[in-house]
Amino acid sequence: MTSSEHTPSTLTESLFDLPHPPSLCSAQANWDSIQLALFEQPPYCIPEHVAPYHIVCINAGEPVTLEQTIDGKSEIGNSVAGDISIYPAHLWQTFQWHQDAKFLQLYLEPMLLNEIGSTLYQQESIELLPQSIPHDPVVFQIAIALQDVLVTQSAGSKLYADTLATALATHLVYKYSSRGLCPHQKVGQLSSRQLKQVTDYINDNLDQDLSLAELSNIVRLSPSHFARSFKRSTGIAPHQYHIRCRVKRTKALLLTRRFTIAEISHLVGFSSQSHLNYHFKRLVGLTPTAFLRQ
Repeated sequence: MTSSEHTPSTLTESLFDLPHPPSLCSAQANWDSIQLALFEQPPYCIPEHVAPYHIVCINAGEPVTLEQTIDGKSEIGNSVAGDISIYPAHLWQTFQWHQDAKFLQLYLEPMLLNEIGSTLYQQESIELLPQSIPHDPVVFQIAIALQDVLVTQSAGSKLYADTLATALATHLVYKYSSRGLCPHQKVGQLSSRQLKQVTDYINDNLDQDLSLAELSNIVRLSPSHFARSFKRSTGIAPHQYHIRCRVKRTKALLLTRRFTIAEISHLVGFSSQSHLNYHFKRLVGLTPTAFLRQ
């Protein structure tokens, strides 16, 4: 079931005037590659429409009876918690459910999957196939991770969301597209010069909410190609490297004893002091206060 024909950046609006707005929405988080919305709705019918983006829908509540027509093919079935449906962009579709429904939706721009298709298969256009899946742990865990970061740390989460969007899009291309599991080529590491350009940029902009597109533009690669090459070069994803650099800078600033922990969290780009404390303890093994006392 899909909720609107608006672009992902305007998810708070609804073409179909759903009874209730999203209870959680990423529209204000400034994400680039993916958007998320959590809906809780009474029985309802969404009329025929075309969505301009790919939608992954997860049943996040009680079982519902769902009637849907996708590209002229009608189905009636029961959907239970954890069931996943994939609705490709640009297909005519209509939905009706007969019980209270709670569903989490992820919205992906077709361009992202096409970039991955170009990298893996040298094919500029990827055909995502409409289907319902009883369970896919990869899709489910990515959705939960995005939901969690939106609830707890939405500010400054752009690079994290971009990375998960690329992982999700790659998984969809592998498992649920017409191409299947036959990648054309492997992605190599960044050159030493490319890696230095990117890491210098990250360290010079620790206080910024960097995006995958912003970093990939530095070395003239697609976001999906860049993310994979960066991980092959460093062993970690770009957003993880960004956090480690912030923690390293935090240690240096703490040792100057010129700033409060709250001031440092702002200087290095953490959304809050608690956000800094969490990552500092996770990577260093001590809280910032304990680090100063040792």
